[in-house]
Amino acid sequence: MGSIAKKGLQQYLLQLQHHPLRTKAITAGVLSAISDIVSQKLTGIQKLQLRRLLLKVLFGAVYLGPFGHFLHLILDKIFKGKKDSKTVAKKVLVEQLTSSPWNNLLFMLYYGLVVEGRPWTHVKNKIKKDYPSVQYTSWTFWPVLGWINHQYVPLHLRVVFHSLVAFGWGIFLNLQARSVALPKAK
Repeated sequence: MGSIAKKGLQQYLLQLQHHPLRTKAITAGVLSAISDIVSQKLTGIQKLQLRRLLLKVLFGAVYLGPFGHFLHLILDKIFKGKKDSKTVAKKVLVEQLTSSPWNNLLFMLYYGLVVEGRPWTHVKNKIKKDYPSVQYTSWTFWPVLGWINHQYVPLHLRVVFHSLVAFGWGIFLNLQARSVALPKAK
């Protein structure tokens, strides 16, 4: 690894150690931004939509990073930091039955109401139509990554690992949540 990259990683890990919540929030915000830029380009948006981008950064930094930080601390406290297969399975199950449905629903609400500025009835119908398939897809994808995260990743790096994987998941959610068929409400 080049010396600049190595020093950057060392600085990042130092920040993660001394300021874990802040570092995870910033990381989630930055990765949300990159994910949204990629999503915008994939959907054919020619000129970057800055308002949308900033709202996605806000969601990542204010909600996703802190939520993940506290979720993993709570799970480790509840399960006393154990990493045996039975305990990891329980952690993944709790995560998949609580935070996964909540986070996917909250994202779809936030995206529709705040990012796109759609009326409640439109967002509600969009969620009724698309949420089941989003959550089903989530349950086919995230449990494996949750297992890896809880089994092999140290506690202080779990949110970072999750945020890196969520980069791709965010692109998927953006593509699912975006409303193409109906014109924006005035």
